[in-house]
Amino acid sequence: MNKLSIRTIVAIGIGAAVFAILMRFVVIPTGIPNTNIQTAYAFLSLMAVVFGPIAGALIGLIGHALTDALSYGSVWWSWVIVSAFIGLLIGLFKNRINIERGDFGKKEIISFNLIQAAVQAIGWVVVAPVLDILIYAEPANKVFVQGLVAASANIVSVAIIGTILLAAYAKTRVKDNSLRKE
Repeated sequence: MNKLSIRTIVAIGIGAAVFAILMRFVVIPTGIPNTNIQTAYAFLSLMAVVFGPIAGALIGLIGHALTDALSYGSVWWSWVIVSAFIGLLIGLFKNRINIERGDFGKKEIISFNLIQAAVQAIGWVVVAPVLDILIYAEPANKVFVQGLVAASANIVSVAIIGTILLAAYAKTRVKDNSLRKE
């Protein structure tokens, strides 16, 4: 079995806490009930790209569940599952984006944004509404509107804030072949 490194375990703990804080306090209301523009998904995408799919999934799962439990007194599992889904799937593309090389140019930005947009569209427009209907017997028209708004808001938020975070992180990495022997 592939064990998680201490670095990844610490990242999951700190990442889940930061994700929960962002979900609770750094949001912009959309006017649709229980649906906000979330900055937390930009942070989740950074953590998933840096630490991989397991960390991304656990940060989304723990952070969102913690937010719901502390904010509402109960956990809305359909959306928590989507947060884990987003972290997992973006993390699966870690090697395609390969931020550790120190490169985050036009090709990587386009790849990242195509991936995050597709993952979030599937998560918020398909998975969340279907789970809302199956688990909570919510009305279909309500949950699909919420899903469309959440997908649109989060795709734009991650495209802007997530791209900035990843570009800033890439600048902290040593680029391939940047060291030369004199």
